[in-house]
Amino acid sequence: MTYSADKNRYESGMAYRRCGKSGVLLPAVSLGLWHNFGATAAYEHSREIVRYAFDHGITHLDLANNYGPPYGSAEETLGRLMDDDLRPYRDELFISTKAGYDMWPGPYGNWGSRKYLIASLDQSLCRMKLDYVDLFYSHRYDPLTPLDETLQAMVDIVRCGKALYLGISRWPKEALEYAVGYLARHDAPLLVVQDRINMLDTKPIDDGILDVCEQHGVGFVSFSPLAQGLLTDRYLDSIPCDSRMAQERFLKSETLTPELLAQLRAWNDEAASEGMKLAEKALRWVLGQKCVTSVIVGASSTQQLAVNMKAAMM
Repeated sequence: MTYSADKNRYESGMAYRRCGKSGVLLPAVSLGLWHNFGATAAYEHSREIVRYAFDHGITHLDLANNYGPPYGSAEETLGRLMDDDLRPYRDELFISTKAGYDMWPGPYGNWGSRKYLIASLDQSLCRMKLDYVDLFYSHRYDPLTPLDETLQAMVDIVRCGKALYLGISRWPKEALEYAVGYLARHDAPLLVVQDRINMLDTKPIDDGILDVCEQHGVGFVSFSPLAQGLLTDRYLDSIPCDSRMAQERFLKSETLTPELLAQLRAWNDEAASEGMKLAEKALRWVLGQKCVTSVIVGASSTQQLAVNMKAAMM
């Protein structure tokens, strides 16, 4: 059956927030395709989640070249979705991808060289079946490649029409400040910084990253706002056998110390007293930080996504 997006998708209550001092508005909650959208996931299940997101006003889909597993397969899933469902709505979508981590063997498949960034984006566009992305990120700071090389490659990516906007992810403060100046001087201003902020990890706040964003009119998007699921009710009573923690995937069981569990339960009680779930409280906390434009959530089901979206409702 041909997909037709919900006619009321922009009346669902999703809030849209300005990204820094740009003309871009992003949904307060964006969908990340890091997990559950690669080749190991059932396509129809991934499709259901993406359709649900768009039908409820989530216009921003966040990817990277190596999302999967295996690497590249999340972008391939999006490419299939573009053909099956989303092509008529391309101009309503804000699609981002990244390059910076290992992607292919050899000396040119990693970090921040001009060769890697441009080749990676070309590959990403082929996988996603797109002519351009709305936002291209340098996925991580490269301490060995000259910053001018990385940043000029990004400027040229915009100039040749392969990306509309530029972002950086997980760069230290000094490099961020340099990037802001360089990109502004080359007429490709930095749109957004992506980094991790949540109630358990405030490093970008402590390191002054948000201060730089505020000073220069740059937006901020937070990944892992729920700390890989710790800031939900999933681990309050036990470790579910199908959870990331049980499978030791990105979340180790030793992380859940008695002290942390006590803190999570206290926050959960506070959330309940405010008529919320812990996940909603955690997302609202991140969205309440200065300069934060959007939080990126993953989802293994539409039900999980629906709970997270409540934090963004106007």
